[in-house]
Amino acid sequence: MVLLSSWIAAKRLWIFSQCKSHCYLREIHMKRLVIATCAVLLEVSTIVIFGFSLVSAQSQQPISKGQKFISIGTGGVTGVYYPTGGAICRLINRDRKKHGIRCSVEATGGSIYNANIIHAGELEFGIVQSDVQYNAYNGKGSFENVSPFRELRSVFSLHAEPVTIVARKDANIKTFADLKGARVNIGNAGSGTRNTWEIIEQALGWKRNDLRLAAELKSAETAQALCDNKIDANFWMVGHPAAIVSETMSTCEANLVSVVGPVFDKLVADHSYYRKATIPGNIYPGNSNDINTFGVGATLLTSSKVSDEVVYTLTKAVFSNLEDFKKLHPAFATLKAEEMIKEALSAPLHPGAIKAYKDLGLM
Repeated sequence: MVLLSSWIAAKRLWIFSQCKSHCYLREIHMKRLVIATCAVLLEVSTIVIFGFSLVSAQSQQPISKGQKFISIGTGGVTGVYYPTGGAICRLINRDRKKHGIRCSVEATGGSIYNANIIHAGELEFGIVQSDVQYNAYNGKGSFENVSPFRELRSVFSLHAEPVTIVARKDANIKTFADLKGARVNIGNAGSGTRNTWEIIEQALGWKRNDLRLAAELKSAETAQALCDNKIDANFWMVGHPAAIVSETMSTCEANLVSVVGPVFDKLVADHSYYRKATIPGNIYPGNSNDINTFGVGATLLTSSKVSDEVVYTLTKAVFSNLEDFKKLHPAFATLKAEEMIKEALSAPLHPGAIKAYKDLGLM
């Protein structure tokens, strides 16, 4: 097991270096992985609240001969991707004695990293923003300097992820335009959040030095940074309610910022993977009004190289227990099966997923 762990670590370090040009990985990434690993311990309490135990705890059980292992790349442990991966793995692992597949969750740098590492064959599944899925499959945006990842396959879509801006009240940031000249966290390199910021930045004709400070923090670092007055605002793509937003707005005086106007209307009109969105009022302290914004959808992505059996098993585990799945995180409450199998999906559906949908009468 020690040798296997060492091999996996070495292999992933190689991937970091290979995808650096289009994944925007930085030298500080490994340092942040250490931080993220420590933060996993904090996430345990959140996952228990949402009704499931951390998948890594199940890995302590004996390994049966012939078992297959799959991993789901997620994001930072304080976001919604990580517990989403945990919810999916929980449904798979409770029947692992029948199908012989064991699922684990990996905290990662986010959407762009997940698309790259699936393409590299180092992860079977990953959660990615719908715009990142589109760009990776078609070789656009952050992936325009590499060949399109045509082997990517969709499994299903998940919750909506609106553009979310949390600002210190004393910064007097009321609109997106007010971010100009402010200290703003624009997301860590390799994340879907960073990718979306860069698209908005280009659409507005802004340059990076239009910000007083462009911070590159991971989600776990943002609440303290904002409340310690290190940044004025945090820009994020996230499903709601989100623990980190609740933490921020409970710790210091902050407000949510609407993201509206002609530029954003045009982005939605020109790109099928964007949609208008609303962050409901009264789900965060001090935020009684609905916040109008736009955003993307979270999607589960895999590769054509992953077997039909594995994808079928994962898909059927979720959709056969969809009502249970929806209870595992508040962001899942409004999910509908008929929408999950077609909305926000750019890459073709994997044959294993199609077989599951047909067996369940969804196609």
